[in-house]
Amino acid sequence: MRPDRRLLLLALRSALAASLVPSTLARAAKALPPAAMLLPLSGANAALGRSMARAAALAQGVDKKALLILDTGGTPEGAVAAARAALKQGAGILFGPLLSAEVRPVLAACAGRVPVVTFSNDLGLLESGAFLFGITADQAVAPLLHYARTRGVRRFGLLAGSDLWGTQLTAAARRAAAAEGLEVTNGAPPRGADALLVGTMADAVAQGAAARQAGVQLLCAFSGLNGAQDALGAIEGAWLSAPDPTPFADFAGRFEAQVGTPPGVIAGLAYDAGGIAVALRQRGGEDRSALLVPGGFQGVCGAVRFRDDGSAQRTMAILAVEQGRFRLIESGSGA
Repeated sequence: MRPDRRLLLLALRSALAASLVPSTLARAAKALPPAAMLLPLSGANAALGRSMARAAALAQGVDKKALLILDTGGTPEGAVAAARAALKQGAGILFGPLLSAEVRPVLAACAGRVPVVTFSNDLGLLESGAFLFGITADQAVAPLLHYARTRGVRRFGLLAGSDLWGTQLTAAARRAAAAEGLEVTNGAPPRGADALLVGTMADAVAQGAAARQAGVQLLCAFSGLNGAQDALGAIEGAWLSAPDPTPFADFAGRFEAQVGTPPGVIAGLAYDAGGIAVALRQRGGEDRSALLVPGGFQGVCGAVRFRDDGSAQRTMAILAVEQGRFRLIESGSGA
């Protein structure tokens, strides 16, 4: 039986089109300038910076030209020098710097020429021109209090410090409480409170036993997944907001196999930033509009969708501490 020539021609055209897709993506990626990541590879935070650089390298895969890694020295002056070096090398987008104090000087040095996606979680940087990629107080608190309300919590105490994280946590908790119709008071839970929200592992450990004895649900608005086992034992029964541990565990396994030590969440953020750099090259754009795509970006620290004011909606999971281990109890919520 002779083959139908029209069907054969269609099949050949389809095969040709399919073969052109990877090469088209490859040409688009090759034509785009690299991204740059500004990290403290020296100075007080050098160990963290090197961990982030290794995580970002894992995300690059075979596209080794997607990302330049530059040292900030952990200072505003060093961050500005790194940003200028990145621009000189033709970087089309900057990921970093790490610390809040470094961000505005870097923005001034860039003068709007390229997008800046900082790892800081300082909500005071909103509307500055930078995109916040760190896990913010709103992202940590809003999903946690929403979950708590659905489980019967109506009144909670808030224990937060006076540092930047504590101040922003307090404001975020009050915003979320108003949205959920919850009553919040400062300090250890008053009589009749259903829960106590704390912002640090130290406060959680200090309050864990008393909260369990009083029948008060402990809520932890910090996002680490690598808490020490003795600390987890001290907060048995607590609920936490954090990235979903399943995708994070896959990344962590590959990181530890290569580096020899487990990664923290900040290394996970660097891995996700490296993945965004590769995705932008494949999509053919690195400008501000490319970051603001409605579908956002997937990552091991939660799916992220950037907003025009520089904030981001991040998908966070709710975990429970049971027998000294994390257990996923709800996933897919975000703020």
